[in-house]
Amino acid sequence: MSPEENLLAAVEQGVKIYGFSSHCPVPFENKWSINREKLPDYLEEIEELKKKFAEQIEVYKSMEIDYIPGIISPVSDIIQQSKLDYTLGSVHFANQFDDGRYWEIDSTTPKFKLGVEEIYKGDVQKAVVDYYERIRMMVREARPDIVGHLDKIKIHNSNEYFFDEEDSWYKNEVNKTLEEIKSAGSIIEVNTRGMYKKLVEEPYPGKSILREIKEMNIPICLNSDSHQPDDITKKFPETAELLYSIGFQKMRILHQGEWVDMEFDKNGLKI
Repeated sequence: MSPEENLLAAVEQGVKIYGFSSHCPVPFENKWSINREKLPDYLEEIEELKKKFAEQIEVYKSMEIDYIPGIISPVSDIIQQSKLDYTLGSVHFANQFDDGRYWEIDSTTPKFKLGVEEIYKGDVQKAVVDYYERIRMMVREARPDIVGHLDKIKIHNSNEYFFDEEDSWYKNEVNKTLEEIKSAGSIIEVNTRGMYKKLVEEPYPGKSILREIKEMNIPICLNSDSHQPDDITKKFPETAELLYSIGFQKMRILHQGEWVDMEFDKNGLKI
């Protein structure tokens, strides 16, 4: 679907503020990233939509920016030159196979398992530690405005048991990562995509991590990570209720060009 079709759907669903964050270009082939040659057209189209829909909805321009050391990050030249309204940094590629292929942590479970076996000799704990260390590196080096789908690596536990999220080593990795995010002043995205795609029962991050985030007073925002217009607000009411039950009363949002903390409930932001 085109950006305009997504924006029309957002307006219809009652959204007041909408950020476009398509996947940024990367220097290897994959199924979801913007082609580098098409990036100027994407950026220009969002600017035009800002003007066209100014009376109906606030529109912001961004990308979901992969962090691959030495390759791409939220502070790479191509990102800086794009003059984004905000940066959303995510880790999808935690390492490489011997042949140079990048290992996707959120691809199919068989591909995830292959990476654990071939790259880490079956040591899933080391694989998960590397994933969180890469997130910490991204936060230290690039300080993105928003950190995307923090614990998405848990997705494969729905299909096959790989690790226990209650183990002390796992909680330690998460807590170290939260400390880095707090220090950087970044916002943690609460992402509903896994829920409405029926991949996980909780958002990214899950309840136990959200409790730690609340305790540490780290700001959050809510995002559906939608790839289709129908998904733009999916699982928002249920997730807002979950957040409220944990103790969150405000979200950090980009409103009139400024980051502000705004009250919310299951019906949305109290703008």
